[in-house]
Amino acid sequence: MVERNGPLGGLCGKPEQFCCVSVNKIFDSARDKDCLEDVRVHLCDHAQEVIDRASAVRCKNVEVINTNISIETVPFNRGYYHVTIRYFFCVTLECCVSNGRTQEVQGLCVFDKKIILFGSEKNVAIFKSDPTEDGFCMRPKDLKCDRDPTLPTVVVEVAEPIALDTKLVERCKPFGNCCINPEAIPDVVRARFGGDFVDNIGANTCYVTIGVFTVIRMEREVQLILPACHFCLPERESRQNENTDPCSVFGKMNFPLAEFFPFAEEPASQCRNERNDRNDNRGGCK
Repeated sequence: MVERNGPLGGLCGKPEQFCCVSVNKIFDSARDKDCLEDVRVHLCDHAQEVIDRASAVRCKNVEVINTNISIETVPFNRGYYHVTIRYFFCVTLECCVSNGRTQEVQGLCVFDKKIILFGSEKNVAIFKSDPTEDGFCMRPKDLKCDRDPTLPTVVVEVAEPIALDTKLVERCKPFGNCCINPEAIPDVVRARFGGDFVDNIGANTCYVTIGVFTVIRMEREVQLILPACHFCLPERESRQNENTDPCSVFGKMNFPLAEFFPFAEEPASQCRNERNDRNDNRGGCK
């Protein structure tokens, strides 16, 4: 490695050294705010019975439990890839049944999102060692003559979805988006609901509208040369807390003022800004 002395003796006050690291470089990314309107809620047999007896339904919670991501090259556009992301949502519904009672059931919503991102090209074959296998006596693997293209990696970040609307519709009325075949639901998702999904059975169908914030990025593993001054070693020693009195530990905690008054700090900062802008110290902040 080559040493280089910067104007301040390096980033850490020491001579800098150039080291080669392997990192995931982001070639392209996108952020989206999608409104998924009238997506059908797929229900198991026991949940469908509750929906058929319900007079009103509302959505209490929505969460993303799984995704399926597929990547395909875009013809005549080198380095670009067509990405299809299938989201699996777990929807918790509160149903109003007889005598003013409520009952909660869970259903599945599926939505496909498509996007084109740039991920460059890498025309090499990559082989990595597997620490779980013994190199002396390896297990046979499936070999084929056609080499798969070296595709980039897609990373999807999803914020907590927002339930915007819920509709209860009679099954005989055409409504909403197209549904998914229950047989196409992965087993890992199917096991989450503990039952068999039914299709075209029952009197009512439920649809929800979901708001989703996502960040999608396309990455590739690359090798870069970066300046470094030292290894990252822990300097603080782990010491056992001598005072184990719970009341003493609680007494050192700050009062969570922001939990009771979410904007407690904003007016104070606003007052300081107004006093700085007004030389005559006049106004509503004192």
